[in-house]
Amino acid sequence: MTRVAIFPGSFDPFTAGHLNILKRALTMFDKVIVAVGINQDKTGFFTMEQKMDIIRQATKGMDGVSVMSYSKLTVDFCRSLGVRHIVRGVRNMIDFETERSIADANRRLAPDIETIIIPTAQEFAHISSSAVRDIIRHDGDTSLFLPDGVVLPEK
Repeated sequence: MTRVAIFPGSFDPFTAGHLNILKRALTMFDKVIVAVGINQDKTGFFTMEQKMDIIRQATKGMDGVSVMSYSKLTVDFCRSLGVRHIVRGVRNMIDFETERSIADANRRLAPDIETIIIPTAQEFAHISSSAVRDIIRHDGDTSLFLPDGVVLPEK
């Protein structure tokens, strides 16, 4: 039986911290679907196509990884694919409390779908997508914050 998980997020952009979580999730699951969600309340810095391209660059050559987009509740997306596990990463206790609340809500909506929360390795705990976007806006060097091999589109 193949164990599959969804790793959902806005990934605007996908960072070295996200890649750390993904690699660690792959030690628990045979396949992880990086699921780029469309959040109606947020205006993305990158387009959906750009986000997915960045993730594909970051995961090139990694077995068991696929990239998809979705625009419904994460638990409904899981159900549509027959997936019973959601992977979420946290950098600190603030992230943990937020993710725990989301996991609790998802459990109420879909008791058959389990959320696995993975803390980011310490060397990536300072990396956030919003910080990377700020560095991009100010023409800074993002190489320390993005996965090796990722080339960002021109903004």
